[in-house]
Amino acid sequence: MEETGGATAYGASLAGGGFDVNKFVRQPQTIVRFLSWIFALVVFASITTEGYINSPHDPNAKCIFNQNDSACHYAIGIGVIAFLACVGFLVLDVYVPYMSNAQERKYAVMADLGFSGAWTFLWFVCFCLLASQWGKTHEIGGVPVDAARATVAFSFFSIATWGILTYFALGRFRRGVNEVTIPTYTEPTPDLHTPYPPTYAPTSYTPTTYNPTTYTPTTYTGYPGSVPDMHPQPPFTPQPQPQGDIGYQPPNY
Repeated sequence: MEETGGATAYGASLAGGGFDVNKFVRQPQTIVRFLSWIFALVVFASITTEGYINSPHDPNAKCIFNQNDSACHYAIGIGVIAFLACVGFLVLDVYVPYMSNAQERKYAVMADLGFSGAWTFLWFVCFCLLASQWGKTHEIGGVPVDAARATVAFSFFSIATWGILTYFALGRFRRGVNEVTIPTYTEPTPDLHTPYPPTYAPTSYTPTTYNPTTYTPTTYTGYPGSVPDMHPQPPFTPQPQPQGDIGYQPPNY
């Protein structure tokens, strides 16, 4: 289904929305598919009911298109398959909005595109075959001319309707997942020119200069006018004991 708003994928709204019958019936795709269903019904019904007649000299029924049974069989087969396919794709069009997986929708659209394109070509072949065989039919006595002409005409109309369905399916396939409008989070691009917010504004830092203090050694004067002793003083040494009596003298009690 074609949607004009909301999240969509492959021409249908995402799952979760209700089914609108009136909107579905008014869609161009639904209308054209319904016409294709009617045209296919007319083609194979006309041949099955009035497409075979008995000749005066042959008791067997022959196809009204130049007595070529292959032409009638081909038209009946194409018409029956197209009739059933229209019903199936109408049901699929109803079911597609309830598919939550975009990949499943892709397969549904691809099936519609492939089948519609193939049947456009097959209806063209059917029209050319029936028109050629009808042009070669000279004995039309007792032949239901209206049924034959209706079969040829609706075969031609089917080419147009199935071609339009192919165009619709191709448009839905090209949109594809690009039509998905689910919002996704993207990292914002940093703006180098944007000032910091007031809350996170950095405090200004003013560096202070360090002035080292110079050390000026003081000279020991001692007495006024004395010259400082430039020689280093030796370390402290204990007073040596006298070299006299070094023996131990016990105390007298």
